Amino acid sequence: MQFSGPAVIPRFIGRFLVPAAFAALFAAPLWFMVVGSLRPAGLPPPRTFEVLPPEPTVAAYARLPELIPLFRFLANSALVVAVAVPLTVIVASLTGFGLRLLTPVARRRAVLGLLAVLLVPVTAVWATRFELFRLAGVVDTYVPLLAPALLAGSPFLVLLYAWSFGGVPDTQLGAARLEGAGWLTIWRRVALPQVRPATLAVGVLAFTLHWSNLIDPLLYLQSGDRYTYPLGLQFLRLLNPTDWPLLMAACVVATAPCVVVFLLAQRILLNDDPLTALRSGGRR
Repeated sequence: MQFSGPAVIPRFIGRFLVPAAFAALFAAPLWFMVVGSLRPAGLPPPRTFEVLPPEPTVAAYARLPELIPLFRFLANSALVVAVAVPLTVIVASLTGFGLRLLTPVARRRAVLGLLAVLLVPVTAVWATRFELFRLAGVVDTYVPLLAPALLAGSPFLVLLYAWSFGGVPDTQLGAARLEGAGWLTIWRRVALPQVRPATLAVGVLAFTLHWSNLIDPLLYLQSGDRYTYPLGLQFLRLLNPTDWPLLMAACVVATAPCVVVFLLAQRILLNDDPLTALRSGGRR
């Protein structure tokens, strides 16, 4: 088989060089954080690109638990995420499936309503939400942090599911109804298995949203033993604002779970059998 040079070069650029350039662009800040966290204490960030600092050390990571209750903050964030992410996926998928069942006119109106809600700035509802949670007596608990999950986290996640469920044929839904299945059964056994990429995307976005949430813990949490990691990271920045290796180490710890979740979701999506990917730890 013979390959034409002019035809192979554009294909190579499109399949390898362009994705590699975008990957390097997004990975550069992560590498900057990792390299900055390995610098000795007291050194400022590097002014030029460097692969590794002159004398790399992990002393900044060892100092983190000495300044803040690192593992307690991480455990609190993990608890919130473990509850909020499944709730977000369930509510967003149910709402998106409900939009799929509407008539075209009603669906269009519902989508316009969600877009209108999406345009409302979050800052406009902070005072109202705080007053509602105060009257309910749930301030300084995790309820305000989990409440957005009961509303699907964001209208964008509902719209993502609604668009994905639009690819489920009407014939399958009608056949399931003729077999006597209820809408919840159809949602769980017919519709959801066909939108697995959307479920993975919503799960990753919900994880990132709740894991990096700073404003809600800052507004509603008062007890130090309930603080989440983003709030602890903010206190660390106020405590020692000039110790760049320490701050970079804290940022690496905050970013690592999101990177791991993204890579795991990508591996599951590319794998033919998601259960096999999970059992094998992402290895083919």
